[in-house]
Amino acid sequence: MNPELYLADLEAKPAALAALAGALETGDPFDGIPAGIRRVVFLGMGSSRYAARVAALRLRAAGVDAVAEYASATASYPATPDTLVVAISATGGSRETLDAVSRYRDRSFVLALTNRPGSAITEGADLVVPMVADDERGGVSCRTFQHTIGLLLALRNHLTATTSGLLHGPDALPGTSMPGLDIPGLDVPGVNGPGVNGPSVNGPRLDVPGLLRRTAEATTDLLDRRGEWLEPAMSLLDGPNGVYTIAPAERLSSAEQSALMFREGPRRAADACETGDWSHVDVYLTKTLDYRAILFPGSPYDDQAMEWIRERGSAVLTVGGELPGAKGSVRYRHDDDPDVALLTETLVAELIAARWWLAG
Repeated sequence: MNPELYLADLEAKPAALAALAGALETGDPFDGIPAGIRRVVFLGMGSSRYAARVAALRLRAAGVDAVAEYASATASYPATPDTLVVAISATGGSRETLDAVSRYRDRSFVLALTNRPGSAITEGADLVVPMVADDERGGVSCRTFQHTIGLLLALRNHLTATTSGLLHGPDALPGTSMPGLDIPGLDVPGVNGPGVNGPSVNGPRLDVPGLLRRTAEATTDLLDRRGEWLEPAMSLLDGPNGVYTIAPAERLSSAEQSALMFREGPRRAADACETGDWSHVDVYLTKTLDYRAILFPGSPYDDQAMEWIRERGSAVLTVGGELPGAKGSVRYRHDDDPDVALLTETLVAELIAARWWLAG
């Protein structure tokens, strides 16, 4: 691991994102997935699992049975022919993921998502999808984390794309239509009508290449303007009790990845929490510690958390939005788009971590 090369890896994000956008425009890398998939099981560790958990939540919101497992878990869903197993490993050699995927080979369809085609994770895989993140010479997963999220958004498109909507129920398979029910004006719960807890599961197809290009613009903006925001952000977060990171459930990966960057590079204490859960599990620390946190706005429970933070006089840096009581804020281009935020906002913590790491 090398801090100078890690910083160079971060600075290369816009070009890598453009390359991934171009690759997705040339074809769907998930075309090899067979019809008849009923369940998706993501396997990974560290950053791979962070990205997978957000992807699984989005698939469930679209009506697809999906779960993101710790690859180190000794038990999960059984292997079946209608299960899609997505094994994620940037290096292709994560021991736990290799062990976990071995339980599914030849019994389920296995997709290997990796930055190293030809690595161990690809052996016996039914489909290999490259991350197109180029070599991370700094030894830290940063671009591969970002590209994993982008590719998993494209996977969601693939698994939910039909001409007449998703199909659910005992006789339904994702990616198929329901003859006789594609009737204008007819809403069928779980098929093309409102769901139990929200709008139709047939949300608009996401333009992933376009999103990646907007993310590249947002990333470039943060990189170009770091002379304005980086030093104040570092000063605000530089305390004796580590850094805490807080994000809504839909973007919890941002908090988890940010905390990991503080631990992995500069070796600082850091931990992540979901915004709503924060008031149940982490609020206590604001009473006894010099509590300093990055908060990624967008949760319905931002105000609840900030009420405690204001009362206790804790220091919070918001990224991508502003909240009353925050001591600082970092904004960037397109930060009003939650999909851009999902792919961009970790760069703030990554750049702070790089500077602390370089300082020794």
